[in-house]
Amino acid sequence: MSPRPYRLGQRQVANEQTRSRIINAARELLMAYDSFSTFSLDAVARRADVVRATVYHQFGTKAGLLEALSDSLAASGGMEQLATVFRHPDPLDVLTHYILAFSRFWDADRLVTRRLRALAALDADFERVIRARDERRRQGVKVILQRLGEKQMLAPTQSLDEAADTLFTLISFETFDTLAGKERSMLEVAPQVCSLVCAALHLKTK
Repeated sequence: MSPRPYRLGQRQVANEQTRSRIINAARELLMAYDSFSTFSLDAVARRADVVRATVYHQFGTKAGLLEALSDSLAASGGMEQLATVFRHPDPLDVLTHYILAFSRFWDADRLVTRRLRALAALDADFERVIRARDERRRQGVKVILQRLGEKQMLAPTQSLDEAADTLFTLISFETFDTLAGKERSMLEVAPQVCSLVCAALHLKTK
């Protein structure tokens, strides 16, 4: 048997280990107190103990690294469960589980998420990655609101766009982070967010 498949397998494992080490290094840098001034591909490479070219080889650009880090955060935050949320027949159940899914996600790595979103205001690469992720959340919001509208659960005086803006804002990281403060987890404030959403959208609940 040729040793080539074995060597290829070893190389793939090594590449995956290197990739994980770089992502973890980026996460650690974001957690540092001076992350706003020190985050760079050079700094990530130094912390991961690789050369800068290796970071480029694995991720292409800083945006590529940030995308991979965001994917890692989504995995650790259980965002794969989001696919099952829309299977609920009752749109109110969909809404509740959507809010809970994001409360778990926001809570999973709160400091890193806070730093990522703060740096989006200062760095174009961070901003593009965060905006793209937020747009996916907004699309989910629109689907939920359409289903609520089909069941005539939305106030007729509120346009779909206005309702989308309201719901998008209320389930944002910033809303959860503010309500949770230093003492509570975001899971603890999820019921409060659900109540705020129902009140703000004038939902006709059972």
